[in-house]
Amino acid sequence: MASKSYNKDRDKGIIFSKKADDIDPYDDDPAILRAVASCGHVVSPNSMTSWCGRELNLGKHVFTCPVNGCGKVWSYEEVRKLALLTPDETQHFEMTLTSLACGGSQKKSCPGCEMLIQREDSSNLNVICKLCSIKNKKPFEFCWQCLKEWMGTRPRSDKCDNSGCFNAALKLMEDCTFMPVKWGVANCPSVRACPTCGTLVEHNTQHCKNVKCLNCQKEFCFVCLKLTSECQKLKPKSYFSTCADGVVAPRQTSLPSWNSK
Repeated sequence: MASKSYNKDRDKGIIFSKKADDIDPYDDDPAILRAVASCGHVVSPNSMTSWCGRELNLGKHVFTCPVNGCGKVWSYEEVRKLALLTPDETQHFEMTLTSLACGGSQKKSCPGCEMLIQREDSSNLNVICKLCSIKNKKPFEFCWQCLKEWMGTRPRSDKCDNSGCFNAALKLMEDCTFMPVKWGVANCPSVRACPTCGTLVEHNTQHCKNVKCLNCQKEFCFVCLKLTSECQKLKPKSYFSTCADGVVAPRQTSLPSWNSK
Protein backbone atom coordinates (compact mmCIF):
# COMPACT_ATOMS: atom_id res chain seq x y z
CA MET A 1 0.00 0.00 0.00
CA ALA A 2 1.41 3.38 -1.01
CA SER A 3 1.95 5.83 1.84
CA LYS A 4 -0.67 8.58 2.17
CA SER A 5 -0.61 11.95 3.89
CA TYR A 6 -3.09 14.68 4.70
CA ASN A 7 -3.08 18.09 3.06
CA LYS A 8 -4.75 21.00 4.90
CA ASP A 9 -5.67 22.74 1.67
CA ARG A 10 -7.13 19.64 0.03
CA ASP A 11 -8.67 17.64 2.86
CA LYS A 12 -11.49 19.83 4.15
CA GLY A 13 -13.68 18.94 7.11
CA ILE A 14 -10.94 17.09 8.99
CA ILE A 15 -9.70 18.04 12.46
CA PHE A 16 -5.92 17.79 12.27
CA SER A 17 -3.41 16.90 14.98
CA LYS A 18 0.33 16.39 15.25
CA LYS A 19 0.03 13.95 18.13
CA ALA A 20 1.22 10.37 17.69
CA ASP A 21 -1.04 7.90 15.90
CA ASP A 22 -3.13 6.03 18.49
CA ILE A 23 -3.45 2.95 16.25
CA ASP A 24 0.20 2.83 15.19
CA PRO A 25 2.39 4.04 18.10
CA TYR A 26 5.49 3.97 15.90
CA ASP A 27 4.00 6.77 13.81
CA ASP A 28 4.93 9.66 16.10
CA ASP A 29 6.78 12.19 13.90
CA PRO A 30 5.46 15.59 15.08
CA ALA A 31 6.01 17.05 11.63
CA ILE A 32 3.36 14.79 10.09
CA LEU A 33 -0.32 15.73 10.07
CA ARG A 34 -2.77 13.25 11.52
CA ALA A 35 -6.53 13.38 12.06
CA VAL A 36 -8.79 13.27 15.10
CA ALA A 37 -11.51 10.66 14.59
CA SER A 38 -15.06 11.11 15.91
CA CYS A 39 -14.15 9.03 18.97
CA GLY A 40 -11.35 11.45 19.84
CA HIS A 41 -8.44 9.17 18.95
CA VAL A 42 -5.71 10.24 16.54
CA VAL A 43 -5.26 8.32 13.30
CA SER A 44 -3.39 8.59 10.02
CA PRO A 45 -4.73 7.70 6.57
CA ASN A 46 -2.33 4.75 6.53
CA SER A 47 -3.35 3.28 9.89
CA MET A 48 -7.04 3.85 9.15
CA THR A 49 -6.78 2.10 5.78
CA SER A 50 -4.75 -0.78 7.24
CA TRP A 51 -7.01 -1.38 10.26
CA CYS A 52 -10.33 -1.09 8.43
CA GLY A 53 -9.02 -3.16 5.51
CA ARG A 54 -8.08 -5.89 7.97
CA GLU A 55 -11.54 -5.80 9.53
CA LEU A 56 -13.12 -5.97 6.09
CA ASN A 57 -11.04 -9.01 5.18
CA LEU A 58 -12.26 -10.69 8.37
CA GLY A 59 -15.82 -10.30 7.14
CA LYS A 60 -16.76 -7.37 9.38
CA HIS A 61 -18.93 -4.64 7.87
CA VAL A 62 -19.04 -2.34 10.92
CA PHE A 63 -15.82 -0.45 11.66
CA THR A 64 -14.96 0.29 15.29
CA CYS A 65 -12.03 2.08 16.94
CA PRO A 66 -9.50 -0.48 18.25
CA VAL A 67 -7.68 1.86 20.67
CA ASN A 68 -7.73 0.73 24.30
CA GLY A 69 -11.08 -0.97 23.95
CA CYS A 70 -12.76 2.21 22.68
CA GLY A 71 -15.10 0.33 20.34
CA LYS A 72 -16.87 3.45 19.03
CA VAL A 73 -18.43 2.84 15.62
CA TRP A 74 -16.94 4.77 12.70
CA SER A 75 -19.34 5.36 9.83
CA TYR A 76 -18.16 4.30 6.38
CA GLU A 77 -18.24 7.96 5.35
CA GLU A 78 -15.76 8.80 8.14
CA VAL A 79 -13.52 5.87 7.24
CA ARG A 80 -13.51 6.86 3.57
CA LYS A 81 -12.59 10.45 4.44
CA LEU A 82 -9.92 9.78 7.09
CA ALA A 83 -8.36 6.84 5.21
CA LEU A 84 -8.12 8.94 2.02
CA LEU A 85 -9.35 5.90 0.12
CA THR A 86 -8.21 5.82 -3.50
CA PRO A 87 -10.81 5.12 -6.22
CA ASP A 88 -9.68 1.47 -6.35
CA GLU A 89 -9.80 1.14 -2.55
CA THR A 90 -13.20 2.82 -2.46
CA GLN A 91 -14.59 0.38 -5.01
CA HIS A 92 -13.10 -2.59 -3.11
CA PHE A 93 -14.50 -1.39 0.23
CA GLU A 94 -17.96 -0.63 -1.15
CA MET A 95 -18.32 -3.84 -3.14
CA THR A 96 -17.10 -5.93 -0.20
CA LEU A 97 -19.35 -4.10 2.26
CA THR A 98 -22.32 -4.64 -0.02
CA SER A 99 -21.54 -8.31 -0.50
CA LEU A 100 -21.26 -8.78 3.26
CA ALA A 101 -24.51 -6.93 3.84
CA CYS A 102 -26.31 -8.94 1.16
CA GLY A 103 -24.89 -12.19 2.46
CA GLY A 104 -27.63 -12.52 5.04
CA SER A 105 -26.25 -10.66 8.07
CA GLN A 106 -29.32 -9.46 9.96
CA LYS A 107 -27.55 -8.42 13.19
CA LYS A 108 -25.70 -5.20 13.91
CA SER A 109 -24.45 -3.44 17.03
CA CYS A 110 -26.74 -0.78 18.47
CA PRO A 111 -24.83 2.56 18.54
CA GLY A 112 -26.31 3.25 21.99
CA CYS A 113 -25.42 0.09 23.93
CA GLU A 114 -23.44 -1.98 21.37
CA MET A 115 -25.79 -4.91 21.90
CA LEU A 116 -26.38 -7.02 18.78
CA ILE A 117 -29.79 -6.23 17.33
CA GLN A 118 -31.67 -8.31 14.78
CA ARG A 119 -33.68 -6.34 12.24
CA GLU A 120 -37.19 -7.70 11.84
CA ASP A 121 -38.16 -5.81 8.67
CA SER A 122 -35.48 -5.91 5.95
CA SER A 123 -37.26 -3.15 4.03
CA ASN A 124 -37.11 -0.62 6.88
CA LEU A 125 -33.86 1.03 8.00
CA ASN A 126 -35.48 2.35 11.19
CA VAL A 127 -34.70 0.00 14.09
CA ILE A 128 -35.66 0.28 17.77
CA CYS A 129 -33.30 -0.96 20.49
CA LYS A 130 -35.45 -2.26 23.33
CA LEU A 131 -32.60 -2.19 25.87
CA CYS A 132 -31.77 1.48 25.21
CA SER A 133 -35.47 2.34 25.14
CA ILE A 134 -35.94 0.89 28.63
CA LYS A 135 -32.78 2.53 29.91
CA ASN A 136 -33.64 5.96 28.47
CA LYS A 137 -37.36 5.63 29.25
CA LYS A 138 -38.20 6.57 25.68
CA PRO A 139 -37.90 4.81 22.30
CA PHE A 140 -34.32 4.68 21.02
CA GLU A 141 -34.27 4.43 17.26
CA PHE A 142 -31.22 4.13 15.04
CA CYS A 143 -30.45 3.76 11.35
CA TRP A 144 -29.48 0.28 10.18
CA GLN A 145 -27.41 1.82 7.38
CA CYS A 146 -25.29 4.56 8.99
CA LEU A 147 -25.63 3.26 12.60
CA LYS A 148 -26.48 6.69 13.97
CA GLU A 149 -29.46 7.72 16.07
CA TRP A 150 -32.44 8.00 13.73
CA MET A 151 -33.34 11.30 12.11
CA GLY A 152 -36.33 11.97 9.86
CA THR A 153 -39.55 10.23 9.02
CA ARG A 154 -40.05 6.51 9.11
CA PRO A 155 -40.27 3.89 7.67
CA ARG A 156 -37.52 4.41 5.07
CA SER A 157 -35.76 1.89 2.86
CA ASP A 158 -33.18 4.21 1.24
CA LYS A 159 -31.62 6.38 3.97
CA CYS A 160 -32.33 8.40 7.10
CA ASP A 161 -31.84 12.17 7.35
CA ASN A 162 -28.41 12.00 8.99
CA SER A 163 -25.67 13.69 6.99
CA GLY A 164 -23.67 11.13 5.04
CA CYS A 165 -26.23 8.34 5.22
CA PHE A 166 -26.36 6.62 1.86
CA ASN A 167 -26.46 3.17 0.38
CA ALA A 168 -22.93 2.44 -0.85
CA ALA A 169 -24.18 -0.16 -3.32
CA LEU A 170 -26.69 2.18 -4.97
CA LYS A 171 -24.11 4.97 -5.15
CA LEU A 172 -21.57 2.63 -6.74
CA MET A 173 -24.10 1.50 -9.35
CA GLU A 174 -25.07 5.12 -9.99
CA ASP A 175 -21.48 6.33 -10.43
CA CYS A 176 -19.85 3.36 -12.19
CA THR A 177 -18.54 3.77 -15.72
CA PHE A 178 -19.86 2.00 -18.79
CA MET A 179 -18.07 -1.09 -20.05
CA PRO A 180 -16.16 -0.91 -23.34
CA VAL A 181 -18.31 -1.95 -26.30
CA LYS A 182 -18.58 -5.72 -26.03
CA TRP A 183 -20.73 -8.44 -27.64
CA GLY A 184 -22.10 -5.74 -29.95
CA VAL A 185 -23.43 -3.93 -26.86
CA ALA A 186 -22.75 -0.33 -25.83
CA ASN A 187 -23.65 1.64 -22.69
CA CYS A 188 -23.71 -1.34 -20.38
CA PRO A 189 -22.92 -0.38 -16.73
CA SER A 190 -19.75 -2.00 -15.40
CA VAL A 191 -21.34 -2.89 -12.05
CA ARG A 192 -24.59 -4.81 -11.62
CA ALA A 193 -26.60 -6.11 -8.68
CA CYS A 194 -27.32 -9.83 -8.92
CA PRO A 195 -31.02 -10.13 -9.86
CA THR A 196 -31.39 -13.01 -7.42
CA CYS A 197 -29.72 -11.84 -4.19
CA GLY A 198 -28.62 -8.24 -4.79
CA THR A 199 -24.87 -8.79 -4.37
CA LEU A 200 -22.79 -6.43 -6.50
CA VAL A 201 -20.95 -8.04 -9.41
CA GLU A 202 -18.38 -6.50 -11.75
CA HIS A 203 -17.71 -8.01 -15.19
CA ASN A 204 -14.04 -8.54 -16.06
CA THR A 205 -14.88 -7.86 -19.77
CA GLN A 206 -13.48 -11.27 -20.71
CA HIS A 207 -15.33 -14.29 -22.06
CA CYS A 208 -19.13 -14.20 -22.58
CA LYS A 209 -21.75 -11.82 -21.24
CA ASN A 210 -22.91 -14.19 -18.48
CA VAL A 211 -21.54 -14.07 -14.94
CA LYS A 212 -22.02 -16.22 -11.84
CA CYS A 213 -22.78 -14.54 -8.53
CA LEU A 214 -20.33 -15.77 -5.90
CA ASN A 215 -22.92 -15.28 -3.17
CA CYS A 216 -25.96 -17.20 -4.45
CA GLN A 217 -24.23 -19.09 -7.30
CA LYS A 218 -26.90 -18.04 -9.81
CA GLU A 219 -25.72 -17.25 -13.36
CA PHE A 220 -27.23 -14.25 -15.13
CA CYS A 221 -26.79 -12.12 -18.23
CA PHE A 222 -24.86 -8.94 -17.48
CA VAL A 223 -26.63 -7.13 -20.32
CA CYS A 224 -30.36 -7.83 -19.83
CA LEU A 225 -30.15 -8.98 -16.17
CA LYS A 226 -32.21 -12.11 -16.84
CA LEU A 227 -31.02 -15.48 -15.56
CA THR A 228 -28.83 -17.11 -18.22
CA SER A 229 -31.42 -19.83 -18.78
CA GLU A 230 -34.12 -17.24 -19.51
CA CYS A 231 -31.89 -15.12 -21.76
CA GLN A 232 -30.77 -18.14 -23.78
CA LYS A 233 -34.31 -19.46 -24.08
CA LEU A 234 -35.33 -16.19 -25.77
CA LYS A 235 -32.28 -16.16 -28.05
CA PRO A 236 -30.34 -19.45 -28.12
CA LYS A 237 -26.54 -19.38 -28.39
CA SER A 238 -26.36 -15.61 -27.87
CA TYR A 239 -23.53 -15.85 -25.36
CA PHE A 240 -21.37 -13.44 -27.37
CA SER A 241 -24.06 -11.28 -28.98
CA THR A 242 -26.98 -9.00 -28.14
CA CYS A 243 -29.99 -10.29 -26.23
CA ALA A 244 -33.33 -11.14 -27.84
CA ASP A 245 -34.79 -7.62 -27.72
CA GLY A 246 -31.42 -5.94 -28.28
CA VAL A 247 -31.96 -3.76 -25.22
CA VAL A 248 -29.45 -3.12 -22.44
CA ALA A 249 -31.02 -3.09 -18.98
CA PRO A 250 -30.55 0.42 -17.52
CA ARG A 251 -28.60 1.24 -14.38
CA GLN A 252 -30.27 -0.35 -11.39
CA THR A 253 -31.70 2.10 -8.85
CA SER A 254 -32.60 -0.43 -6.17
CA LEU A 255 -31.17 -3.66 -4.81
CA PRO A 256 -33.20 -6.78 -5.60
CA SER A 257 -34.54 -8.65 -2.59
CA TRP A 258 -33.53 -12.29 -2.29
CA ASN A 259 -35.38 -14.43 -4.78
CA SER A 260 -34.67 -18.15 -4.52
CA LYS A 261 -36.05 -19.02 -7.98
